[in-house]
Amino acid sequence: FSDTGLRIAAPAGAGRLPHVEAHGAHGKGWFEVQDEGSQLVSALTGAAAGMQVADICAGAGGKTLALAARMANRGQIHAWDIDRRRLRPIWERLKRAGARNVQVLEGGDINALEPLQARMDLVMVDAPCSGSGTWRRKPDAKWRLTGKSLEKRLEDQRAALALAAPLVRRGGTLAYITCSVLPCENADQADRFLQDYPGFEPASLPRVLPEQDPETQRLQLTPRRHGCDGFFIALFRRND
Repeated sequence: FSDTGLRIAAPAGAGRLPHVEAHGAHGKGWFEVQDEGSQLVSALTGAAAGMQVADICAGAGGKTLALAARMANRGQIHAWDIDRRRLRPIWERLKRAGARNVQVLEGGDINALEPLQARMDLVMVDAPCSGSGTWRRKPDAKWRLTGKSLEKRLEDQRAALALAAPLVRRGGTLAYITCSVLPCENADQADRFLQDYPGFEPASLPRVLPEQDPETQRLQLTPRRHGCDGFFIALFRRND
């Protein structure tokens, strides 16, 4: 499905996949290892050259790099995370990839977002979540998810959306993404956002999958149907 990805075929028998990150091409920034689902939702944000973009849950920078590549180093990406420790790997990854249009803001400092208010063409919220979309690779993780920890994630998601909404300019887009297959983290949160923020309306997703309807405003990727990690994305356009 991804127009920028290469899939490495699994070896026959009990053999392991090659350690591609040890290849010289990786060290030169010619490629990054990323799940296809992550590539797809990055494409679905609609990021394009020349845009002003905020990635406010940037973490280690995987999707930040995907956006930078789609923008061809034109425009600007403002990368931030509420947990400054999660940003540590991003510097080396940006340097290796030659991504020159990314400004990393002071992690953990909400005031760092103030200059972006109502200026962003696109704000991406790759929200903290249960990670249920990765259970095909981490089956033990499901046993560590509790009702209390899930509720904390739901609160974190609402807090991230509250930070993101004021950054979007009029006519701009907010992209809400999770690596979850749980409706309470996905469709339910999208519905609640529209109720809480009447200045936003659903926006149609760019068509990157054959089965997409032109009017699709939300998309759930699943391991069974798409052969990738489970991801959810919804787009909202600011109209006030």
